[in-house]
Order: sequence, then structure tokens, then C-alpha cells
Amino acid sequence: MAEHRAEHIPEEGPSSSRNDTDGLEKDPGMERVEHRSSSTSRHGAGSAASVCAGNSALPRELRKPHSNRPKSKERKRPNAHRLVLQYIAPCMNSYGLCIVDNFLGDKLGDRILQEVRRVHMDGSMQDGQLACQTLGQTKAIRGDKIAWVEGIETGCHNIGALLARIDKLITFADGKLGSYKIRGRHKAMVACYPGNGAGYVKHVDNPNADGRCVTCIYYLNKNWNAKEHGGVLRIFPEGKSYVADIEPLFDRLLLFWSDRRNPHEVQPSFATRYAITVWYFDSEERAEAKKRFRDSTASSESSTTS
Repeated sequence: MAEHRAEHIPEEGPSSSRNDTDGLEKDPGMERVEHRSSSTSRHGAGSAASVCAGNSALPRELRKPHSNRPKSKERKRPNAHRLVLQYIAPCMNSYGLCIVDNFLGDKLGDRILQEVRRVHMDGSMQDGQLACQTLGQTKAIRGDKIAWVEGIETGCHNIGALLARIDKLITFADGKLGSYKIRGRHKAMVACYPGNGAGYVKHVDNPNADGRCVTCIYYLNKNWNAKEHGGVLRIFPEGKSYVADIEPLFDRLLLFWSDRRNPHEVQPSFATRYAITVWYFDSEERAEAKKRFRDSTASSESSTTS
């Protein structure tokens, strides 16, 4: 694991070493994938985005997300500890997902957006990958472009500030999110859907117990209109009578369980759509996943040389 930083949440990111990443730079969520055409019409995307408003089964906390905006200019933004205790932990444990609007405020959100745009424009992004990809099929499954960012790179310190804020939330939430013991996270995945109807078919982030327990996504899209732009993240919570349609609105933070409880899809986007995703690890499941990977690698190497 990497050195501790930001409220004692250590960072663990993709690298060239197979011994400590076991392929997480590629999305392993290929089980339960349902293929979906990237040519969905704008009308279809708008119809999907409107489901929440008419879904009476959707809990109030998901229909009307919590706002982290100060109640007045004289007041400060609610502190992270209170936000976790009063909203995030109860919402996650009840529904498996949680939405926080106005998470950082316009000023810091704007600076993060500028950095993400620079990452996009300077050619640092590559096509999103799949762990079990087949040549020529990846773009039919996911159409995003991504870059892995630590937040300490030149020109990325505001992204680093975002990661520190999320780390702080997760530190306070540790021990309050189910039975998880969260001890580390992945590098941040900065993603762009280029607005050509690209999306990501229904999938699970962690279908195979790779250690990821909480997915956090921060959205950066100003003046987003789902009826026109599409790009809704639709979550299908396991065992629930509703789906949750999350519009990728500027300064919105979304958290949800990473495992099979939350299959989800990104519906086709017809405008440039930016998001930053971070996955946090449960220490016990992550250790077991690393052991399986080492054993599998050793077995493979042994059979090759025998």
C-alpha cells in the first residue's frame, strides 16, 4: 500500500507491477453485463432521466438529495463528521447509495473542472478498458476516455483537494458503513464521455470480491439537462422496487456499495460529461483478493515452466 495521506487513508493505484494491483486499472465488472446500443435517441435518454420524478417508491433521501451548501453566507459549510453521522452513514446503510449536492462549492468545483479539462485536452486520456475485453467490442460496452490521477501531479492539486475531502468523509465513516474496515483506496479515475452517444452498459464495479467496497463519484457538469444531454447513471439496487437515476450535476458527490448490490449503467451522453471516481477498499477482502492473485500467478508461472 502506498504511503498514508489525507486523513490516514492510504492510496493504492494502478502501476506496472502485477504484484500489487491485480488489474484494477481495467474494469472487472463484466459479469451481468447487458448490452445496450450507444445510438439511443435523445428522446429515449430524456425519458429515462425522468423516471425518478414519477417513482413514488424511491426514498425521499434519493428523490431530494442532501445539499452541503451553507444555509447563509455567515455560516460555514457543514463539517464532514456531522455530514457522515447525520446523513451519509444512515443513507448508505438504508439504501446502499447516497447523494450529496453542493459538496465543495462553486469556487473549488470550478478549479477542479479546469484541471479535468486540461487532462482531457492534453491527450492524457485513453479509452476505458475491460478486464475481459474482446478486440473491437470494448467501445460497444463502454465509450469513456479515462486517466488515472493521484492528485499530486503538476496542475492537479485541486483534484488532490477533492480526494482529500472524500478521504476525510470515508475516515469518519469507517466502522459505520456496514461491517467494512476501510484502509485504502485506488487512484482517482478521471473520465470523459465525449458526447457522441457514448455510455457504459449495465455492470457491477466489483463482482468478484476484489476488495472494493465503496464507489465515490464526483460530477463536474454545469447546466446539465438530462432530457437533452442524457448521461444519467441508472442504479438498479438489488432487492428494491425502484431504480435510482442520478443526473451527473456539477458539484454532486455520489456514494454507493461497489459490489453486486448495485448494478448500474451510464446512459448515452450527448454532451461532454466529466466525472472523477474513487474506489475504497475493505482491508480483509482486499488482502484475500491479493492472495488469490498471487496464488493464481504462481500457479500459472509454474505450469508454464513445467
